[in-house]
Amino acid sequence: MIPSPPFDRLLLDRRRLRALRADVAGADFLLRRVAEELTERLSLVQRRFEVGVDLAGYRGQLAQLLAAGGQIDRLVRLERDPAAFGAERSGAVVGDEELLPFADGSVDLVASALSLHLTNDTPGVFVQIRRALKPDGLFLAALLGGDTLSELRASLLAAEAELHGGASPRVAPFVDLREAGALLQRTGFALPVIDQDRLTVRYDTLFDLMRDLRAMGVTNMLSARSRRPVGRALFLRAAAIYAERFADSDGRLRATFDVIYLSGWRPHDSQQKPLKPGSAAMRLADALKSPPHGNDEPG
Repeated sequence: MIPSPPFDRLLLDRRRLRALRADVAGADFLLRRVAEELTERLSLVQRRFEVGVDLAGYRGQLAQLLAAGGQIDRLVRLERDPAAFGAERSGAVVGDEELLPFADGSVDLVASALSLHLTNDTPGVFVQIRRALKPDGLFLAALLGGDTLSELRASLLAAEAELHGGASPRVAPFVDLREAGALLQRTGFALPVIDQDRLTVRYDTLFDLMRDLRAMGVTNMLSARSRRPVGRALFLRAAAIYAERFADSDGRLRATFDVIYLSGWRPHDSQQKPLKPGSAAMRLADALKSPPHGNDEPG
C-alpha cells in the first residue's frame, strides 16, 4: 500500500489563495523578515547572476527584494497559482516546485523563502534544483524547522487527548537542523552552509496566533488530518493549556518560529575542495604538541 503524501497541497493552494485575497495587514511579517535575511545573505556573495529564480515565494516579497538588489540580470518567479503574481507578470512562470520546468544547467541562482518545508518530496526537490543550476550555481533557501509552533502542537495534542482520548495531527512536522544539513550533502550540493534563527512571537491568546496562521495561509493541510468536525470546546481547552504552560510573566503567550537558512552550490572544478586523506603536510599529533619552552617549569 502506497502511503499518503504528508501534505494536501491542493488544500494548501486554496488556503494561500484565500489568504492572498483577504490580504490581512501585517500577516506577511515572517515572510518579509526571511526575505530580507535571504537578500542580505545574497548581497555578501560577490557575483552577478544571469538568471535567478524565486521559487514559490508566494507573496512576492523575496522577488521584489532580489530585483532591487541589482545582482540578477533576469529574475524568474515560479508559482503554482497564477493569482499569486497579481498584476506583475514579468518573468512569471506557472509551475510546481515539486516538478521544476527548468532545463538542466539553465539557471544561476535558485532562492526560496518558506516553501520547501511544505513539499511532499523535499529531497527530490533539492535534486531538481541542483540539476537546474549551472555548474557553480547557488541555491539559497529558508524553511521552517526545529521547534516551530511546538507550543501550539503540544497544547492541541494535550487538549484533544484529554477530551477525546486520542489526537490527530494538527500542526505540521518540521525538519531538524542536522537533517536539513545532511539533505544538502546527500543531494549533491558543494560547500553547504546551514544555520538556524529562532524568532519568538508573543500573542495575547491562542486564537490570536491561529488568526495569524490563517492569514498566512498555513493552517492545517496535513493529509492525515481528522475530517471530523471540531467543536469549540477543543480550542478553548487548548487555549487554557497554552496559557498554563507557555505564558510569560505578563500573561502573554510565546510562539516559536525556527527558520533554517541553507545554501549550497552545484559542484564545479573551480570550487575549493577538502584535502584528500593523508595529504596534510603535518601530522595532527605533531600539530597538537605544545611549543617548546626554555625550561620545564610552568608559567
